[in-house]
Amino acid sequence: MTSFDTSPQLNAWRALLALAVVFVMLATSGWTALRHNQPATPLKAALSAWEKGQIAGRHLPDAQAAPARLARFFASLTERERTGLARRHPLVVGNMNGAPVELRYRANRIAIGQAREVESKRMRDSRLTPAGQHEAGRRMHRLSALMSPGRHILAFSPEGSGRVAEVFGSLAKAQRVSVVVPGVDTDLLTFQRTHRRYSAPVGMAKALHAAERAASPSTRTAVIAWADYTAPSGIGMDAATAMRAADGAVRLNALVRALPGRAPVSLFCHSYGSVVCGLAARELPGRVSDIAVAGSPGMRAEKASQLRTDARVWAMRDADDWVRDVPYLEVGGIGHGADPVSPGFGARVLSAADAKGHSGYFEPGTDSLLNFAGIGVGVYDTVQCAPEDGDCRADLSGTTPSGRA
Repeated sequence: MTSFDTSPQLNAWRALLALAVVFVMLATSGWTALRHNQPATPLKAALSAWEKGQIAGRHLPDAQAAPARLARFFASLTERERTGLARRHPLVVGNMNGAPVELRYRANRIAIGQAREVESKRMRDSRLTPAGQHEAGRRMHRLSALMSPGRHILAFSPEGSGRVAEVFGSLAKAQRVSVVVPGVDTDLLTFQRTHRRYSAPVGMAKALHAAERAASPSTRTAVIAWADYTAPSGIGMDAATAMRAADGAVRLNALVRALPGRAPVSLFCHSYGSVVCGLAARELPGRVSDIAVAGSPGMRAEKASQLRTDARVWAMRDADDWVRDVPYLEVGGIGHGADPVSPGFGARVLSAADAKGHSGYFEPGTDSLLNFAGIGVGVYDTVQCAPEDGDCRADLSGTTPSGRA
């Protein structure tokens, strides 16, 4: 949930909770089956072409194989062969966990260029309504921006509303890696904003990267703006359930497991993104040292210990964040469980002073961003606890950092 402010959203949440029984009935009827009867997407077509492809007389590996296996496959190729695969199958290579990072950047640049050509044609397609042509123009503008020199796109898909992940810093050289996981209404068009820039994934990641460098100038850091899942649109049924988050959790785990090197990884999860992180927690690799949530509607758990992770769990919420009035419960699959900043949950509660409401946790100069940066570079003695949790820095050397017992 990225940019909502007023009581109508809260009323909508309550109405959705009241519809829990109806949702359960729908989920067991033909409605669910209809959702899976979807036409082929650009990525599915690209995967089909990959499955039929060969190189040097041998079949290409399963694109969904373990990252380690795919890494070995690419290591066995010459540079010319790797480049050839990126050119012939850019949408597959660009999204392939296990492919070399720099190769993914090059492949995604090609894939984005191809998608831009599609939107350019759609802008002039007389079969589209003026609104459709305008939408194509907006997408083409965003795709052009993604192709700007110096941008490192780690993942990209044009299907649906679009998915993107971008890296700031060097993943290969990083001593600490941070991943920003955003909430609802995150897609290709909202990946970056000029107005209210720090409410969008690119602005969040840039602000965090700058704050981390300021917090520890000697630490090499990389920050990923990760919008590589299909986030809910608005606060409809998808936002009130874990449907989108469950798929996002699988994708997030795949990303983290494929990151190069052994640098500790911290997750910074905003709003519905915290639902994604909560579901991902138990499968995360050991290199994930911290999970920090802000403006969370819940993490699909009643206690931090139920996340079953050895990562430290941190939580914050601004006093003016409307999400505080969301019903913190789960009924019939609707709702996301306990409030992560409540004493009974067991997270380490951080100060979010000056966070500017639900969308302002990454605003420069706020306690929230400074706290994120301290966690991101591992300087835990600099983080500021919330007044109600004065010992949030306690026992940081413990073997089970997520627990407070």
